[in-house]
Amino acid sequence: MESSAATFVTITSSAFEENAYLAFLPSRSDCVVFDPGLDPQDIVAAIEERQLTLAAILCTHGHADHIAGIRFLKERWPDAPLIIGAGDAIKLVDAVENLSAGFGVPVTSPAADKTVSEGDIVEYAGFQFEVRETPGHSSGHVVFISLQLAPIQVFAGDVLFAGSIGRTDLPGCSFEVLEHSIRKKLYTLPDDTVVWPGHGPTTTIGLEKRRNPFVNER
Repeated sequence: MESSAATFVTITSSAFEENAYLAFLPSRSDCVVFDPGLDPQDIVAAIEERQLTLAAILCTHGHADHIAGIRFLKERWPDAPLIIGAGDAIKLVDAVENLSAGFGVPVTSPAADKTVSEGDIVEYAGFQFEVRETPGHSSGHVVFISLQLAPIQVFAGDVLFAGSIGRTDLPGCSFEVLEHSIRKKLYTLPDDTVVWPGHGPTTTIGLEKRRNPFVNER
């Protein structure tokens, strides 16, 4: 997606079809990356072909498919801070906590450079993102919501998908908690808010309120 305000590039990994996102403003030469997954070389290529520098890595949560590429990116841009919700920081460095050990291929990441909590403001590469805590799929899950863009953009990780929601049958998950997060932290945003999910295509808050079969308007 490109506009006069910002450009967003989706990089989908072949395993798990997880979406990483590259975001940058046309007037700047730096960028942020959300949730670098299992094909980090594609993320590096997307950054370098645009002649950008990585300013920060923002993680919505610590499950392995969303953090597997962090080490690769940190080796290329060691000064780019790694930021994740305080409740999920342990998952970066613990393969049991991030669920990769259960698949027989333990994945870990460098430790967080900074952790964030409800209401924090994250500012990198000319963007401002408000942090909201959205547990349910992961105990320390957060979303990053743009402050200066219109329509609002939300990088939602595995909370809300187009026509679906994040899994709640994994350790540390709860449908009731996830539903509360969606209703109180996402469905309060304007209907034209664009949702960039961890898997699948983009959607809007208005569409999901009307059509999502798991959490819709009552």
